[in-house]
Amino acid sequence: MSLIKQIASSRSSLLKPFITSTNLVRRSFSSDSSSESALSIETSIPFIGHRIDPPSRTVETTPNELMDFFKTMVLMRRMEIAADSLYKAKLIRGFCHLYDGQEAVAIGMEAAITKKDAIITAYRDHCIFLGRGGTLVEAFAELMGRRDGCSKGKGGSMHFYKKDSGFFGGHGIVGAQVPLGCGIAFGQKYSKDGSVTFTLYGDGAANQGQLFEALNMSALLDLPVILVCENNHYGMGTAEWRAAKSPAYYKRGDYVPGLKVDGMDALAVKQACKFAKEYVLKNGPIILEMDTYRYHGHSMSDPGSTYRTRDEISGVRQERDPIERIRKLLLAHELSTEKDLKDIEKSARKEVDEAIAKAKESPMPDPSELFTNVYVKGYGVESFGADRKELRAVLP
Repeated sequence: MSLIKQIASSRSSLLKPFITSTNLVRRSFSSDSSSESALSIETSIPFIGHRIDPPSRTVETTPNELMDFFKTMVLMRRMEIAADSLYKAKLIRGFCHLYDGQEAVAIGMEAAITKKDAIITAYRDHCIFLGRGGTLVEAFAELMGRRDGCSKGKGGSMHFYKKDSGFFGGHGIVGAQVPLGCGIAFGQKYSKDGSVTFTLYGDGAANQGQLFEALNMSALLDLPVILVCENNHYGMGTAEWRAAKSPAYYKRGDYVPGLKVDGMDALAVKQACKFAKEYVLKNGPIILEMDTYRYHGHSMSDPGSTYRTRDEISGVRQERDPIERIRKLLLAHELSTEKDLKDIEKSARKEVDEAIAKAKESPMPDPSELFTNVYVKGYGVESFGADRKELRAVLP
């Protein structure tokens, strides 16, 4: 009986953050709704701090920013839905993990930082790449293993990459990106360039030993690293409370401060990330737990409905969807109309369809590419000869 109560409690808590949100949004600007008008909007729920005083719930934004949030999240959502269709059509092969439902984390984080700051994440990386300035064509070409992909068609869904914008991937080994991110932060501190690293991982990876080892070293060295736990409540098909004795991931650092954030609220994410960046540049690491939710299964082989009910999924969609939150703000403050927002959604569909068509025209990588980007230039194995079947190895 206690197990049944625990399951019921766990599922109902997924809906809690939106219960009181409608009366917490306030209008605090003049009737002039030009692009330069400032807005002060209160987050849906309070931040919860561990060993730190949380930031203010009042977030400064503008009509332009809210509209940009809406457009970008709609584009991200459409991209992921299209990726689902391409996978089912067998145009995307291998592993594929979709991000729909979690868009507020990507978009809110970008709003608080610059491209000089670094982001590194796990394999649910498509929307992070788009937020960092990647294009739809690069994304779809990579998903389909084409030469014009962001990793030249050799990385696939789990290994998107855009170093010139501070995006260091896309990593398939659970939790392995965390010590890499802390290493990037070590370099940032060494160069004293005022930048920070956001290292993202899921609740499923939160129990990895390497995470705690990296956090310990980061705290000792006061590195400018923000550990972001994207808690979508299920590690593959395992609910958080079945995998973690303490699922309060923002407290897991013990001696490292933490903050729990409504990860379905783009403005709350923006506020938390801005606060975290300022904090780590002076004091060393912090943990942000983003309370979010994925609509698709863990990967394409997971229907996503065997370990949770369809009512739970539809309930989160109705009560907490990040795109609908921004839509309601735009309409409530008379910054847009229903028709204009629907036109944006239609435009996003068209943009995605055109990007897919262009990505399909991109050729597959030459088989010789199997031997490139493995060793430092000048070393490794290369293929040559008329039929490219002869190999030559040069090792250090």
